[in-house]
Amino acid sequence: MTPRATDAHRAAVLGSPIAHSLSPVLHRAAYEHLGLTGWSYDRFEVDEAALPAFLAGLGAEWAGLSLTMPLKRAVIPLLDEVSDTAASVEAVNTVVFTGDGRRVGDNTDIPGMVAALREHGIEQVGSAAVLGAGATASSALAALARICAGPVTVYVRSAARAAEMRQWGERLDVEVRTADWSDAAAALRAPLVIATTPAGTTDALATAVPEMPATLFDVLYDPWPTALAARWSAYGGAVVSGLDLLVHQAVLQVEQMTGHAPAPVDVMRKAGEHALEER
Repeated sequence: MTPRATDAHRAAVLGSPIAHSLSPVLHRAAYEHLGLTGWSYDRFEVDEAALPAFLAGLGAEWAGLSLTMPLKRAVIPLLDEVSDTAASVEAVNTVVFTGDGRRVGDNTDIPGMVAALREHGIEQVGSAAVLGAGATASSALAALARICAGPVTVYVRSAARAAEMRQWGERLDVEVRTADWSDAAAALRAPLVIATTPAGTTDALATAVPEMPATLFDVLYDPWPTALAARWSAYGGAVVSGLDLLVHQAVLQVEQMTGHAPAPVDVMRKAGEHALEER
C-alpha cells in the first residue's frame, strides 16, 4: 500500500456508546510514532439511524473509520466494496476511503485475533471452546477457522443461539458443536478457550479453572483482569487479553488507513495500558 502524504488527514471511531473507546489512544500513539503530524483521530457517538448522514457529510480529508457496535453490520449497504473476511461474518469494523472516493470495508478483528494468539505462541490447536454466542463469537469462529484443526464447542444459553452458531460453523467451514451454558465449566479443559461474553458473565466459572489450564483468550479489557483471567493466570495458564486483540486489530487499521507499515505494536499497547491505568 502506498503511504498517504503526511498532510492533514482525519480518521475516527464511530459507535454507540463510544465514550469508553480506547481507539483514539492507540491510533494517536501510532501517528506520533510514525511522524504523521497532520493526522487526527477522534470519536463520534453515531447510531444506526445517524450513520448514512454522517458518512455523506465526510470530506476528502477523511482517510478511514473504525466501527464498533451497533454499526458493524449496518454500514455494509453503505459501502462500495467489502472484503471477503468482513463478508464471511457480515461485520465491518474498518472503512477506508480510497483516493477515488470509494468506501471499502474490512474486518480486522479476525486477523487481529489470530495475530494476538500467535504473539502468545498459539499457531495451531487441535480443538477449542468458545464461551458465548454473540457477534464476537462469530469472529472467534472465523479466527479459529484459520488455526483450529478440529472441533470447536460453543457454550450457549438458548437453542436459538446454538442453531445460529452451527450455521456460522457451516458457513465458515468450522466443525461447531454446541453445549448448554450450564456445562460451561467443561470448556475450561480445552486447549484454547475464547471468552466472548460481557463483563461479569464468566466470573462464576473462575472456581472451575483446572490446575493446569492451557490458554484463555478473554476479549474483555476493562475491567481487567476478569475473575476468570486472574484465576487462570494464578494457575499458570497463558492468558491473551482483550487489549491484545484491540491493539492488533488497530495495528491493521492504522496500516490500511495510512499506508504506513508496520504500525508500532508495542507503542500502541503501552499507550493502551497507560490509558487503562488512568481510568
